[in-house]
Amino acid sequence: MIARLRGTIAHIGSDHLVIETHGVGFLVYAPRPVLANAGAIGDTMLLYTVLIVREDALTLYGFANSEQRSLFERLMSVSGVGPRVALGLLSTGTPAEIGGAIAHGDTARLARAPGVGKKTAERLVLELKGKLDLATLPPPPTGATAAAVALNNELGELLTSLGYSSAEASAAINAMPADAPEDLEERLRLALRYFGSA
Repeated sequence: MIARLRGTIAHIGSDHLVIETHGVGFLVYAPRPVLANAGAIGDTMLLYTVLIVREDALTLYGFANSEQRSLFERLMSVSGVGPRVALGLLSTGTPAEIGGAIAHGDTARLARAPGVGKKTAERLVLELKGKLDLATLPPPPTGATAAAVALNNELGELLTSLGYSSAEASAAINAMPADAPEDLEERLRLALRYFGSA
């Protein structure tokens, strides 16, 4: 198994990068946050990797740290969740945020990830809720009413329907002030203002 890979970035794609080490270019699929923080062509990069062996392919997946890699493997232990879906989930937030959504049963947030429907989100919560270390996860949002949580879920769906990625929608919702009004139109205005200033 290839557990770590250090080399020079030769190419950065929309869902992968190529790391060249000792004259060999490794194509490595990675979540969006890893790709966004990869640096530039020619920079040196270290990735924590998982090699998945199939009958017709050897595929390498890369992560910024061992925590991210561990969550990727944990997500894939859920029936119906393959590498692409696990990568999609890891593209929507930090391991702590994703783990928090699972631990607190936030299926609407999980379902915003590409390839994750309502049933898969419910299966993730059902199969992983008791297996995550709750001490390392963020607590549920303080002062957030059930209505505010429902509004944020609706806002996430609205933002993705407007063309924003799940990760962008999550970032805008997470940046929402604690005293944001419990009104969808106002929250949408705040989210669009967030994108305007980003």
